[in-house]
Amino acid sequence: MKRLLILWAMTLCLSLALQAGVVKLAILSDVHVTPGNANEGKLREAVAEINATDLDAVMMTGDLTNEGSDEQLTNVKSILDGVTHPLYVIPGNHENNWSQSACKTFNDLWGSDRFVFTVDNLVVIGMNCGPFMKMGDGHIKQEDLLWLDSTLNAMVKPGMKVLSVNHYPILDDLDNYRAYVDILKKYPVITHQCGHYHRWRLYETDGINGLMVRALDMGNDNYGYTLMNIDLDRHWIYVYNKVLGKDPEVMFSYRINLEYYTPVHGISRWMWDSSGRFNLEADRLQMPNTVEYQHRLKFKVIPVVADKASIFTRVGLDEKNLYFGNSLGYCKAVDKQTGNLRWQYKTDAMLFSRPAVGDKYIVLPTSDKRLVWLDKKTGKPKWQYDADGPYVADGVLKDGVLYQGGFKTFQAWDVKRHRLLWHYDSINNYCQAAPVVDGGDVIFGAWDTRLRSLDRRTGALRWQWNNGKTANLYSPGNVVPVVTPERVVIVAPDRHTTAIDRRTGEQLWREKNENKVRESLGHSADGKVAYAKTMDGELVAMSTGDKYELLWKVDLGFGYEHAPCIVLEHDGFIYCGSRRGMLAVVDAETHQLVFTYPLGTSEVNGFELDPATGDIYCSLIEGTIWRIEKWNVVECE
Repeated sequence: MKRLLILWAMTLCLSLALQAGVVKLAILSDVHVTPGNANEGKLREAVAEINATDLDAVMMTGDLTNEGSDEQLTNVKSILDGVTHPLYVIPGNHENNWSQSACKTFNDLWGSDRFVFTVDNLVVIGMNCGPFMKMGDGHIKQEDLLWLDSTLNAMVKPGMKVLSVNHYPILDDLDNYRAYVDILKKYPVITHQCGHYHRWRLYETDGINGLMVRALDMGNDNYGYTLMNIDLDRHWIYVYNKVLGKDPEVMFSYRINLEYYTPVHGISRWMWDSSGRFNLEADRLQMPNTVEYQHRLKFKVIPVVADKASIFTRVGLDEKNLYFGNSLGYCKAVDKQTGNLRWQYKTDAMLFSRPAVGDKYIVLPTSDKRLVWLDKKTGKPKWQYDADGPYVADGVLKDGVLYQGGFKTFQAWDVKRHRLLWHYDSINNYCQAAPVVDGGDVIFGAWDTRLRSLDRRTGALRWQWNNGKTANLYSPGNVVPVVTPERVVIVAPDRHTTAIDRRTGEQLWREKNENKVRESLGHSADGKVAYAKTMDGELVAMSTGDKYELLWKVDLGFGYEHAPCIVLEHDGFIYCGSRRGMLAVVDAETHQLVFTYPLGTSEVNGFELDPATGDIYCSLIEGTIWRIEKWNVVECE
């Protein structure tokens, strides 16, 4: 077998050597290696074959691991380090969605989550696409779209071609794929290559050819990778299925099509106006944003912030400012009324936790394993705590104490004195959602299948509950519980609503998946009703009483839905956000949908009530923050 393999490699090398202007690539995708699994050995075999082949470059286009843990990433890198050709690697959803390091370790190991290189007259460019640390669609970060445009603008000269690479296709799988495609169409892109679906497919988006390639393991002992030969002189692309130990077979051969291509010089202003300020007007999102429209709704929907990076955090508020973190690692303070930047503080990794707003300090939980006390007026760091893992959870600051979930720990901090009051360390994964601090209890979930109640004063465990599942992915890890004096109500990715005795932790009732709930939850002002958003885009209202009772249901018009955005009720209205930037407002008394409003195209992170004004704020992953105001009586007359 080894001799046949060498002969095959020599034959392929000779035939390709005779082809002038041919770029030769090997593509690995969706290898899903964990230490000791079958894919680990097969990846080593694939690397050996690739090294015996004449190639210009090798690409690994995402899903290197199953859970993106440091151990799994380090292990697969040790294998890929054996590739003797130039190697370029981007992560996939399995590295981004459940990352132990909050996506930092990948960048530490490979230097970046995007790449660009040239072979002859071909520019190959690839980047990360999430989803980032929570359930969501794929998303190209705002800064990566700008990098894509500026990089291609600088590198693509007359006669050159472009190969675009991502883990996801340029289809509806990406919430902002239209912006992605609009940039790509400015350049001579011969194909967009991706993985993710573990199958072969050739498709087209706006004239650009798209190519989905195989996974390492296709089932039935079919292990292999992809070879791609790009004949720039003859304008043809050949895609081969390379099963380990066998000769390559042609899967696709197609002519390079650039009929869609019209050169556009200069960096695109698809999201920025001439002054460099973000363009939030109706032209981009096709949203009704007129005064007349909002007057009829009796609500104002106002853009406040538009960042040049993505925003994965919720918003912190005080009487003057709002506070948030972005994907470039900046924590920012912005004037609520003008949108002007007051200060910013740079960290070393993407931020996922809402800044906790105190009287004197902003306490910032960071993905680079710190809690940082920032001066509220200046943003200057005053003190920090170095942790053993990243923070991705929202903390709750109450009566001067910060209750903060971390990686395998939960902590209570005296904010004024920078003093750790207690910590609970018997958690087997990370915390993500905000806890509920009520009376003498602190109640929160984690991605280790457990919901816990701790003594607020000492941090001692009162009880813990498990839904019967052993898989971490079914955990109540990203839901803010609804807590009443007697009960705790939660939803989780197991698609059940569950009520638990607040005192004992015993399960009281469990809704049998009839509503397909997931992680989006809220409650009425009196605590008697729990609101949950379903995966069919509905809002259901359930009693928080001693038995399960569905009170009412309304279609929000979202369609398929999975965003873990909290549901907020305030002043008689219920606010819901979708995975694709849609705001829905429901009348809490009549149970009728009042209106829907397209804020953008990406996931709504969450809603925040401004106690000083009664306004509602929300952030979107695409880097925007909005304020929702009710018209007063005088304005409406």
